[in-house]
Amino acid sequence: MKIKTIIYLFLLLIASINFSCSSSQPGKTPSTVEEAEKQLAKNEKKSSREAKKSKKASDKRYWSAQSKSSRKSIKKNKRRNKRMAKHRKKRK
Repeated sequence: MKIKTIIYLFLLLIASINFSCSSSQPGKTPSTVEEAEKQLAKNEKKSSREAKKSKKASDKRYWSAQSKSSRKSIKKNKRRNKRMAKHRKKRK
């Protein structure tokens, strides 16, 4: 039993060292600030694109679930509210 425990601890130690070293490889970390900013911008653009895509899909699902009359009503209300906001803005 004691030998098994020692072996398991040894294997766990080797695995933890192996995983910790892989995250700090020189190929993955940018060497200059410009590269880091470029990488951050790229990641931000990618996440923005994914968010836009998911929003579009959810809007499509929402509108397909509505009946035709409710779609018309929602669009009319939206237009009316937009006009009212425009007139309120003029009065101020």
